[in-house]
Amino acid sequence: MSPAIQTLIVLAIVALLFVTELIPLAVTSMGGAIACGLLGVIPIKTVFSGLSNSTVVLFAGMFVISSAMFHTGLAQIIGERVVRLVGTGENSLMFGVMAIGAIMSSVSSNSGTCAALMPVIMGICSAAKISPQRQMMPLAFGCGIGGIITLVGTPPNIIASGALQQAGLKPFGFFEFAWIGVPLTITAIVYMMLIGKRFLPSGEATNAEIDEEAAAEAQASSNDPKKQWLVGLTLIAVIIAMATSIVPLQVASVTGALFLVITKCITEQQAYRGIDWVTIFLFAGMMPVATAMDKSGAGKLIADAVVGVMGGSPSPLMVTGILFALSCGLTQFMSNTASAALLCPIGISIAQNIGADPHAVLMAIAVAASCAFATPVGTPPNTLVLGPGGYHFKDYIIAGTPLILVCLVVSLIVIPIVWPFFP
Repeated sequence: MSPAIQTLIVLAIVALLFVTELIPLAVTSMGGAIACGLLGVIPIKTVFSGLSNSTVVLFAGMFVISSAMFHTGLAQIIGERVVRLVGTGENSLMFGVMAIGAIMSSVSSNSGTCAALMPVIMGICSAAKISPQRQMMPLAFGCGIGGIITLVGTPPNIIASGALQQAGLKPFGFFEFAWIGVPLTITAIVYMMLIGKRFLPSGEATNAEIDEEAAAEAQASSNDPKKQWLVGLTLIAVIIAMATSIVPLQVASVTGALFLVITKCITEQQAYRGIDWVTIFLFAGMMPVATAMDKSGAGKLIADAVVGVMGGSPSPLMVTGILFALSCGLTQFMSNTASAALLCPIGISIAQNIGADPHAVLMAIAVAASCAFATPVGTPPNTLVLGPGGYHFKDYIIAGTPLILVCLVVSLIVIPIVWPFFP
């Protein structure tokens, strides 16, 4: 049995266990990585390499900063003031959450944006008496789709532009993705406010638990404004460092976390407890599985099979639609970077063979790679909100799949307008 087939079998089992949650998600994730190592698909020494991944380190640092915001009562204060500004309505909060997440993600890391906004949103939900389950997933979706707006907003956009340049074609400009990114972002926000919210968990029990915890934290530290200011300034400094790329994201987050421990804004024990270890191991376990998909040829095997169904002379719109669906399907379990890197060269080849504009095809591939809404492991923001939002795997499928279909329809309408399909 070839390594590609072995990897696909492992992925199928992992997907089944993710959906059914017969065993904990973190155990399933790490088990998939171990299986790939034992089968020889990836070197055994790389099975736990995900634990040292920069994104995992970013997660840990931002969890500590988030915890400090709650322990000092800062999140509660911010939440109360924002609620007074936008009101306590679920729709108004959802609009603010998604809009802020999208705007920040368009010029900085969506992972860093989501991690930085999470404690603020938790405070808002607590003050407004709204369950975090009703707002945390929209936050992740807003951060994910907002990255599409600029060339640097998300790795697939950069990969698509680089693939064009490698093929001797004109690369994408900095704001060219905004032509599709802005309509998609607006559509996603409106959709979630009017329809998508109906697919979110009600979250009544979770809301009560978090309200009680947040109130206790705020009450415990409400008389120490010095620490609240220190935590707030640290968060702002970390966000600025992330947005300007002065230092790598993980360095900014860990430095901020260490500073808060050193200044006693949060104790060492509180910092450890503030880290969501399920999130850490879930993401770390899927990194080697994504590598196995790439290195074994399993991803290419899927791509070749899907491309084969298009026949000899497919229409440009059909090619774009199928590649969008393929890229979107792969990115639910592979990293969006790996999905884009795999499909962009294939997309250029297909586009040139049928006389379509490669820019249109690659824009569809890159956009689809960022539409990882149907699983908690498709993109870091989804993983980040898994624990704090109290979500299950099926919640992402129920709420995220319709949004993906909406994005597909909007993309097939807008992309032909942005880039001419026919010579």
